[in-house]
Amino acid sequence: MTVFILSDKLVFPSPRFSNPDGLLAVGGDLSRERLVLAYRMGIFPWYSAGDPVLWWSPDPRLVLPVNAFHISRSLKRVIDKETFRITFDTAFGRVVSGCAARRQKGGHGTWIVPEMAAAYIGLHEAGIAHSVEAWRGDELAGGLYGVSLGRCFFGESMFTRTANASKVALAALVSYIKSKGFDFVDCQVTSDHLLGMGAIEVSRDAFLAMLETSMAVPGLFGKWGEDKG
Repeated sequence: MTVFILSDKLVFPSPRFSNPDGLLAVGGDLSRERLVLAYRMGIFPWYSAGDPVLWWSPDPRLVLPVNAFHISRSLKRVIDKETFRITFDTAFGRVVSGCAARRQKGGHGTWIVPEMAAAYIGLHEAGIAHSVEAWRGDELAGGLYGVSLGRCFFGESMFTRTANASKVALAALVSYIKSKGFDFVDCQVTSDHLLGMGAIEVSRDAFLAMLETSMAVPGLFGKWGEDKG
């Protein structure tokens, strides 16, 4: 098994050199420039507290084409009832904290270590990372966050404190980015939950081809949602 060791130089090996489990490289940093380069190449960081930064490009890759997104009848009823109020980019840090707390409460470790949280907050302040919040009254009931480059939204994590809150947030995200001409959401690794909502597994080569097409157009930067699509 070969794992590349990164230096201070801003460069990654081709994701096609990733190991069977998707691990590509170790080391480097979480600077804005390195993160943007990684996402553009189909690579993302994922590691636990006490570990060095690990960089991944799994095969297969789970993607959610915006035109394939499926809303179940039960979810449509929740949306139609306006149970939740949806906002964009109004509580990014709280969404990140909520995602980390969800993992810890479930007895799992979290990859959203303080350094990761700070790095994505920096991307958010630069207009590159975005959040979707689902509110019930004044309570943050759920949400999600990720990175936007080209015509792709790279989903990082989601959480819910009230049933269906994160699903409604995802539906709002897909509706918004679809209206902006986006192609797909990168869901990274497979989950039955997302497969049931229209996500599909594609090979790494197919994903990289999709990504190359998506990265060929300007991104949508700055604060999202103010025009409501």
